[in-house]
Amino acid sequence: MKNNSPFDFTLDKSTKMVSITMEFDADLSLVWDAFTIPEILDQWYAPKPYTSKTKSMDFKVGGRRFYAMVSPEGEERWAVQRYTSISPKTNFKMFNAFSDKDENLQLPGSDWNFNFSEENGATKVYISIYNESLERLEMLLEGFKIGMAMTFENLKDLLATLSKK
Repeated sequence: MKNNSPFDFTLDKSTKMVSITMEFDADLSLVWDAFTIPEILDQWYAPKPYTSKTKSMDFKVGGRRFYAMVSPEGEERWAVQRYTSISPKTNFKMFNAFSDKDENLQLPGSDWNFNFSEENGATKVYISIYNESLERLEMLLEGFKIGMAMTFENLKDLLATLSKK
């Protein structure tokens, strides 16, 4: 990621949308893989000191990822991501909701839209997240913003390591 590239996080209350933009100093294929391959996702998709643990993942339209964020004490916070649309290397959409360890969803969830573009060897990721409950969104917002910033720092560090290979 370019050192001067900020983590851009905005909330539009009128549309109940969060927008996140990051730019990574890595090629598009590598960034796409980091978001779509469970073995890579688990290396970065949780704010430290938490870790990500994918129990199952089938990255296809109609498929899903069932995973947990695991605390240093071993506490697991489960979630399900259901993939609703995939355009390889440019876009995917998913529905995301917390769940219990048996995949019983805790609704409401949120709709995520990921867009990827590459220019001059850098990849920009733009994520828009719609949450039907503005109250829930506002309640989670500050912790979510901090957690996503930390998570994207993990990705930046991992991409720097993977780009050297």
